[in-house]
Amino acid sequence: MIIEIVIAVILGITAGIFTGLIPGIHINLVSLLLLSASSFLLIYTSPVILAIFIISMAITHTLFNAIPAIYLGAPESGENILSVLPGHRMLLKGLGYEALTFTVIGSILALILGIMVAPLVLKIIPPTYNLIQDYIGHILIIASIFLITRDNKKTWALILFLLAGVFGISTLNLNMKNPLFPLLSSLFGTSAIIISLKDKVKIPEQIFTTPKVFSLETLKALSSGTIVGTFTTMMPGLGPAQAAIIASQITKLKDSGFLILVGALDTLGMVMSFIAIHSINKARNGAVIIISRLIETITIEDLVLFLGIALIAGLISTFLCLKIAKIITKHITKINYQKLSISIIILIVIMTFFLSSYLGLLVLFIGTFLGMLPPLLGIGRNHLMGCLMLPVILFFLL
Repeated sequence: MIIEIVIAVILGITAGIFTGLIPGIHINLVSLLLLSASSFLLIYTSPVILAIFIISMAITHTLFNAIPAIYLGAPESGENILSVLPGHRMLLKGLGYEALTFTVIGSILALILGIMVAPLVLKIIPPTYNLIQDYIGHILIIASIFLITRDNKKTWALILFLLAGVFGISTLNLNMKNPLFPLLSSLFGTSAIIISLKDKVKIPEQIFTTPKVFSLETLKALSSGTIVGTFTTMMPGLGPAQAAIIASQITKLKDSGFLILVGALDTLGMVMSFIAIHSINKARNGAVIIISRLIETITIEDLVLFLGIALIAGLISTFLCLKIAKIITKHITKINYQKLSISIIILIVIMTFFLSSYLGLLVLFIGTFLGMLPPLLGIGRNHLMGCLMLPVILFFLL
């Protein structure tokens, strides 16, 4: 059993590095492929081992997905879109590695903190969810209004939210496999890359600095992130991007603190999803949904094992992420940024056709143009998450 666990963790970390580094390749895709092959794999192993693979991959992914978000300006989904602006801005100042370090610090500290507060969260989530479950649609409307009204261009923010919402509803109702892949890849992947190509970004020589890890800024980011991240775990449609904006209103943060916050919420969201599937039987992301299909009832013993695996995978991935990022930082100025960006777009197009056929390509084409509007209009990309929030709101209200 121990050997099987070690192998599953190693393979999971390897898969998480792959999905994290390549925009458009998400853990949900790998998890879905694993579920498809589970009838064959379960001849040789157990559902728990497959779950350990997914957990190791998921935690690793939350650390490594910051690398393309910062170094390419191309997040693989809406989950880490907010790391693009401050992270890419620091990259263009030659501080890309420092930006990545802040995000990784946020991730690993949030993972440790999330596991520490897990016993308390296990007691809080069930009664809180029972109290708010009849009002989830209304809470999401309030959250949407808050996110829109905080933008300087409120009218455009509202229009974009509604456009993304209609686009999301239309896409999810198409007779198409894997609709989320072209939906999110277009709005947050190909659109961001094309904008960076249009701007003809040139990466300057990078400077290696050692940022201060333990500071008031870190404490503010982690405390606000933990409170808001725990609450948003119970709210479908509200992801780390929206949680980061709400948390940043609690405590005013600098770029460093905001990057710590984004990294913290991404990883914490995964940890809280494990707790939520056990305590209220609600899965808040694709990877956890697959785990719930592999294991019908997740016991407290399973949860303790999963949190332990998450911690081990997180510690190993932190070390590997910083090492790989240092190599990328040394060579980023030698890489043809335009060719690399075009290669990623081609990869996303191929994956879209493979997963969602011609309809997926149509969604990718339309969504890419829609995803280019926020930077062109000077408004926040987070409003594009209306593609998921509006359908969820309508689901709970209608």
